[in-house]
Amino acid sequence: MMAPETVVTVDGSNKPANQAASPQQQQGGALDWIKIDVEYFKSTPGLLKLIELIVGIICMSLGTPYSSSWYVFVAVTSFITTLMWSFVYLLSVKDALKIPINWVLSELISTAIETLFYLIAFIVMFTSIYGTYGRNVAAAVFGIFNTVAYGYSSYLLYNEHRNGASGLA
Repeated sequence: MMAPETVVTVDGSNKPANQAASPQQQQGGALDWIKIDVEYFKSTPGLLKLIELIVGIICMSLGTPYSSSWYVFVAVTSFITTLMWSFVYLLSVKDALKIPINWVLSELISTAIETLFYLIAFIVMFTSIYGTYGRNVAAAVFGIFNTVAYGYSSYLLYNEHRNGASGLA
């Protein structure tokens, strides 16, 4: 015949068993890391991101795949990438993630590639003979505006990277 076993759990706290956890402990959730940072968009790089997004919407609406598929591809991918970087800054993802990423260099490479692609895209759009000529010229001109905006963003990021800011979390 086996003897019954008794299990005793020892709790080091001196709280009564019926006392509930404090309200601070109960509020912890999966989205506590999100901190909205609107102040970034009042700085020069933040304003440039907003300009890039607004001009990007105009570029996407003026560019047609009939005139230049490359132009539409560049406008859409640049818009999505800039939107993602905007959310990184808006939600303070750089501060929340504790992974060793050189954020400044990553954004510099992304923005420099977008600058080069927009440069090629607006030249292609100027030379396009398909579609409506006026619409092609308008798309190319707004492509120039976005090229300048992305170029200036790249310049600011390059200076930030050269001065040693890595943005490591």
